[in-house]
Amino acid sequence: MTRLAACTSIVLLSALPAFAQMGGPPQKVTLAQGLQRSYDGVKRNITEMAEKMPEADYSYKPHESSRMFGQLFAHAANSMYGSCAALKGVANPNQGKNLEELLKSKAEFVKALNDAYAFCDDAVKGLTDANVAELVKQGQNEVARGSIVANITSHNNEMYGTGAAYMRAKGLVPPSTERQQAPRRPGE
Repeated sequence: MTRLAACTSIVLLSALPAFAQMGGPPQKVTLAQGLQRSYDGVKRNITEMAEKMPEADYSYKPHESSRMFGQLFAHAANSMYGSCAALKGVANPNQGKNLEELLKSKAEFVKALNDAYAFCDDAVKGLTDANVAELVKQGQNEVARGSIVANITSHNNEMYGTGAAYMRAKGLVPPSTERQQAPRRPGE
């Protein structure tokens, strides 16, 4: 339970600035809602990043031992399939496939990322305050549902952060920074 509390705290604390900027009346955000919002936020960031980088830069890597830019998304997709299969209590539909090695083009990497999110979305949307601490089988362990969603979010934030450095090296602004710097209309 300590692991769940720590992961949940990290996810919720990282989302606080976004919640604070929403405006409007104060809200009560439950644990399940906070995890879902964090998941949705990184989903937006990482999918926009995948779309924004030009095809020619999908093979870019800053060091010979680094992943190529496109492989960041394949890695995220591989991980999401395993995690969300556990959330759903089904077999991993991607079992035995290493998307990092199989995929070659931007279109393939973007599709794999979007397909993995499509596989995960209903499981994450099904998270409630009643089932957030429910244990599900993941590998040889039993893990709280909320912990799995927190780990997906944390891992994809890591891939987004790595990708942001790649984008900046290519002279591009990451999507979350671009949104933050966009002029705001009155009342926003």
